[in-house]
Amino acid sequence: MPLWTIHHTPGTFTAEDKRRLASQIADHYEKAGLPRFYVVTLFHETRPEDFYVGGEPTPSGVRIAIDHIARRNPDEETRRRTAQWIKGMLEPHLARHTGLHWEFHVDETSRDLWMINGIVPPPEGSEAERNWAQRNAPSAY
Repeated sequence: MPLWTIHHTPGTFTAEDKRRLASQIADHYEKAGLPRFYVVTLFHETRPEDFYVGGEPTPSGVRIAIDHIARRNPDEETRRRTAQWIKGMLEPHLARHTGLHWEFHVDETSRDLWMINGIVPPPEGSEAERNWAQRNAPSAY
């Protein structure tokens, strides 16, 4: 499951911006073979007086934490490509904001600590996972 938690100051994203970015994120993972419902994107608007960078309030900022559970990057080159993909997808949404401070990081979490609707997701690349992707819903397997 990719979980994108996006903390941002007011005015950074419109409702349509959020919908479009969340859809682009899900599109990418779907192309990689993951069920779309694995992808969760959360937007948290944070007031500038509650958004600190370097110990100082930030008038315009975005901080994104991404948790990867369903897949892992096996080596340094793959991690670099993942970071470049994320950067390339975010820049069009963020470049229009003059003076915006933005950053992201990706954590990779063990699949052993993950369930959806109380079900352990099927193994990567399995027929059961392909069925989940086709149905876009979890089910017993």
